[in-house]
Amino acid sequence: MNEDRKIALYDTIQQVNAIDPVYYERHNVKRGLRNANGSGVIAGVTNISNVHGYVMSDEVKVPDEGHLTIRGYDIYDLIGDEGSERRFNFEEVAYLLLMGDLPTQSQLDDFIAAIDEQRELPDGFTATYILNDTPRDIMNLLQRCILFLYSQDPDAEARSLDHEVSTAISLISRLLRISVFSYYAVQCRHEGASMIMHRFVPGQSSAETFLSMLRPDRAFTPEEARMLDIMLCLHAEHGGGNNSTFTCRSLSSSDTDPYSAYAGAIGSLKGYKHGGANHKVRAMQAELKNQVANWENEDEVAAYLTKIVKKQAYDKTGLIYGMGHAVYTKSDPRAVVLKKFARDLAQGSDFEAEFKLLETVERLSPEILRDVRGISKDVCANVDMYSGFVYSMLGIPEELYTPLFACSRIAGWSAHRFEEIISGKRIVRPAYISTIKEARTYVPIDQR
Repeated sequence: MNEDRKIALYDTIQQVNAIDPVYYERHNVKRGLRNANGSGVIAGVTNISNVHGYVMSDEVKVPDEGHLTIRGYDIYDLIGDEGSERRFNFEEVAYLLLMGDLPTQSQLDDFIAAIDEQRELPDGFTATYILNDTPRDIMNLLQRCILFLYSQDPDAEARSLDHEVSTAISLISRLLRISVFSYYAVQCRHEGASMIMHRFVPGQSSAETFLSMLRPDRAFTPEEARMLDIMLCLHAEHGGGNNSTFTCRSLSSSDTDPYSAYAGAIGSLKGYKHGGANHKVRAMQAELKNQVANWENEDEVAAYLTKIVKKQAYDKTGLIYGMGHAVYTKSDPRAVVLKKFARDLAQGSDFEAEFKLLETVERLSPEILRDVRGISKDVCANVDMYSGFVYSMLGIPEELYTPLFACSRIAGWSAHRFEEIISGKRIVRPAYISTIKEARTYVPIDQR
């Protein structure tokens, strides 16, 4: 674009869109749909899950240990046995989300078979929609692929519950394959790497399918597959108020098709303040590892964290990424579970020192935030403190961290879409108060 035109068009964007903060205070606007005490504005009710991190006492938010329940079941119980015979649980959690109750063995077998049957993509799909004009970001490619799957569905505009269920099962099955193909397509087109396209192996679990298709030699250990299965379980659902799920529910309330609703949710999840936060966490951790000479020296670690909080290091926002959550206060149950399994996986490996460093960051951060910024509220590690670390131990490229999140969360989004179209039945339509109080006189263009 001509530079003079660019100046004319872009120079005023800041002032045109700036709103005096006094208006938010005057009208008691709950920015981010948050109450003054940090709790979320109640926008609905749900039978799907409960994210508990505090209790309210006389309108005061009182910190509490974090709990995540899905259809009434504690996430700790749903993760299952940690022993050597531990089975895969993601499919069971997905069934619970979609169907409302834990399956019998026969029901689970049928559900797994239904997922397995849907792994195949339409003829020419990969060449046409993944390898053609491949964008750099896999999340955007996932959105595009979901919308292209709409074009391959002869009943795409159907609103029957049977179609909703079949679409959900199809996407739960296919997104894992699409993500791996998308990763290699991006690497091939933009990084000059090889394009690897493995066939899926019928009968493998979701976690096994992903690792088998991602690894050039297709090899993985049972422990690695079980660790990835745990990650999928932990990311499958997290209440109706998180941004991507609320996006899915909001779109669904308009009576749009399921593909559009899920594509919109993926767009939300990509954001650095939501699912994409894992990129910020890993980037901060990488800088911390480079800047701290002795990872076992807590004084050195504390000194660098203090620089971060004082906005003197990393991205100078003052945020210790991986610490703090909108709901959880004393603990994030997902981080608790992940930390436990990550410790076992890292023990005796080259990753053990890094795991201990992350533990140190988790332990020191609340005190540093209190001392430097005067933050008195409870601040706990969130799931992203350890999720990227676990993925790195599994050899999963960072570009796939958030897409994997989407592959898991599609189960939760589907459950919330079902609930919205069956019980919500009103289009989401919050109000915005206009700050314009005086009418402006229209001036003909030749007089401006």
